[in-house]
Amino acid sequence: MSYRSPWMDEDLDAFRDLAKNFCEKELTPNVERWMENHEVDRDLWRKAGEVGLLCLSIPEEYGGGGGTFAHETVLVEQQARAGDSGWGVLLHNGIVAHYILAYGTEEQKHAWLPKMASGEWVGAIAMTEPGTGSDLQSVKTKAVRDGDEYVVSGSKTFITNGGQADVIIVVAKTDTSKGADGTSLIVVEADRPGFRRGRVLDKIGLKAQDTAELFFDNVRVPASNLLGSAEGQGFVQLMQQLPQERLIIGVTSVIAMELALETTLAYTKDRQAFGRPVYNFQNTKFKLAEIATEARIGRVFLDDCVAKHLKGELDIPTVAMLKWWTSERAMVAIDECLQLHGGYGYMNEYPIARMWTDQRVQKIYGGTNEIMKEIISRTL
Repeated sequence: MSYRSPWMDEDLDAFRDLAKNFCEKELTPNVERWMENHEVDRDLWRKAGEVGLLCLSIPEEYGGGGGTFAHETVLVEQQARAGDSGWGVLLHNGIVAHYILAYGTEEQKHAWLPKMASGEWVGAIAMTEPGTGSDLQSVKTKAVRDGDEYVVSGSKTFITNGGQADVIIVVAKTDTSKGADGTSLIVVEADRPGFRRGRVLDKIGLKAQDTAELFFDNVRVPASNLLGSAEGQGFVQLMQQLPQERLIIGVTSVIAMELALETTLAYTKDRQAFGRPVYNFQNTKFKLAEIATEARIGRVFLDDCVAKHLKGELDIPTVAMLKWWTSERAMVAIDECLQLHGGYGYMNEYPIARMWTDQRVQKIYGGTNEIMKEIISRTL
């Protein structure tokens, strides 16, 4: 039952081979060590930059690969197949770089994107705060104009790539009296006085990802570090870019479902119970048939969304549907697959255990699934 995404072509097939070779060589042998260290090697970013895996969908004039979101999708699939969930390359490539591409001036794009494409800089975006969660209108971090500078003060948490980031897009209030209309995006370079990192957070999954707390103690940045033509555009910018972030979560959720199915098929055909392979029991076959069906439905829905996104036609409610449904169904599928592994499914040395803990957060970040349903319901 082979299936090929309709947006794949020969160029993407060739790129998949490049991504596969890189991930098998540079990721797979290091996964265990990175999980212990709670971060990937900093040098991984430079190696990826050298072979052209960073800023894949950013134009070549800014140092990027000149590709599309399809290239990002192929890369993350190969990363998952290599057994890694720690390298925050999709956030770097598909989110942070695209904020700069979409809203940066030519000067900003030429200054920041080539460094991200080479791996000299790692990118992060600091939205969530300890007290706000998905409520981005209520951020407390402030950026106060002082002459030719902004003074940024506040704290952020759950920041992907936070432990290694060199350039951070900070969601801050430039006018506390205006609610959402007073929100702006300010770029903060990590070498500025007053910026400091808190602890790398101890999560139940994504152990190799350097998710961190960030603190801004009156950090001064040039006023030219504002993203956009004027203050107060941040909330609109977030709403315009969040669909791609949610599409990325759909991508990773569908891939997780497919990998869980493949892993469990192999395990149940090899594992013996009561004198025969576990796969030969009707319950096993029926469960896997259900998962295979939902994985295919998820893949077809995802492919439709990717195709629409490549044409600039993906709307906010549709990608909200994709995000909540695929992240929810992937969690159910992986849980069923873990059950079919028996006690071994609960052991960290088995890939299914890591898939289970890694997948759970997909229902939370990028806007919780409850927020996704709220977005959808507004259009009904």
